[in-house]
This record gives sequence, C-alpha cells and structure tokens, in this order.
Amino acid sequence: MKYITLPADGGPFRPLSFYLSMEEYVASHVAEPDSFFLWQVEPSVIFGRNQVMQNEVNTAYCRQNGIRVFQRKSGGGCVYADEGNIMLSYITNDNSVPVVFNRFLGFVLLVLRRMGIDAVSTTHNDVLIGGLKVSGSAMRLLSGHTIAHSTLLYDTNMEHMTNAITPPPEKLQAKGIESVRQRITLLKDHTSLSLEQVKTAIRETLCQGELALTQADVKAIEAIAADRYTIM
Repeated sequence: MKYITLPADGGPFRPLSFYLSMEEYVASHVAEPDSFFLWQVEPSVIFGRNQVMQNEVNTAYCRQNGIRVFQRKSGGGCVYADEGNIMLSYITNDNSVPVVFNRFLGFVLLVLRRMGIDAVSTTHNDVLIGGLKVSGSAMRLLSGHTIAHSTLLYDTNMEHMTNAITPPPEKLQAKGIESVRQRITLLKDHTSLSLEQVKTAIRETLCQGELALTQADVKAIEAIAADRYTIM
C-alpha cells in the first residue's frame, strides 16, 4: 500500500474539506490498488450524509469557538476533530464494503496491538480500548473504489468535543448515557509514544513506499473542495 504525500509548502493543516476531496481525487486519479494517508485539522465538526446538522451539532457553540462544520458524503455519526486527532484515509479499488471495512479495522487494530495496546473492534465499526471508543470509521463507494476513513483520538480537546457534538439531553437519557466523555478514551492514556511517533508507527506498519502529489494535483483537489462540501 502506497502512502500519499502532499507538497510541503501547504502548511501543517488544511481545511477538512480538502482532505475529503483528496480522498475523492485519489480514488479517481491514482492508479495504485491501495492508497493511504494521514491528516490533521484545526477544530472541526463533521457530520454524516444522512444526518441533519441542527440535530447533531451545537452550531452556536461552534460559531462562538471558531469550530468549522462540514458534512461528509459517507455515513456514520457526528465527529469532532482537531490537532489532537489523527485522521486515517484508505482508498482501495476493492468495492466490497464488508471486506474493506474488515480490512480497514484490521489495519487500525494491527497498529494499536503492535504498540502494545489491547484493542478490539465492534460490529458498529468502532475500535475500543477497555470498552471505550478510541476510533470510529465510515465508508463510501466512488468511481469503482471504496473510501474508508476514521478518527483516532490521541489528545483531543474534550471540552470542545463534549459541547460541539453533544446530542440533546433527551437523546442521551434515552440511551442511558450521561455524556460523550463517558464513552471514549484518549490514546495518549495508553501509550508513551508522542502523537508524531504514533503517526510514524502507523505509516511504517501499513505502507511500503510513497506517491507524491504535485501542485497541479493540489489545485484540482481544492477545486473539488470548493464545489462539493458545505462549510459553516
């Protein structure tokens, strides 16, 4: 599996919409059967294609705290991401969703177990450590390819996460859950590796070689982002 790299002059973080568009671009323009890349973003909320923003996102809190809001084209739930998250994107020419989901979750489990962490996956495509969620995944089909992506919570701002995506109180009560925080764990509490060391471990475990995108590729990705993704 090849690791996809970007020109170095784009800064450490691009908008979340750029990376979603980069997934689409790789699926449509990169000939590799399996491609992978990691990314991070400034504080952002992303909700699934079947969700209604007003039902899942505390838009007032997001506006007050400079948290951008995006809607992705894959399913799944609402996610908060920031510089303390590691986002994983996997693009394959295999279009069997169950097979790809299992393979992708296997990648995440392989990395964590090689780090000495006892992680397990669930039927809801989450990865748990000690019964608490550390990673969630979603998937979509595009151009004969399957795009799988996930969050890996390393050192996320829990105040933002709790307030930006907390469902209404009645929804929490119905599920018997008092808060978002009670359901998740942070990877930093289970390893001595830094975030950058974790990123290196992921790349070295899963990828062999790299494929570098050009400035022309970046401009094409930016055009997709401007045309297809909603931003608040």
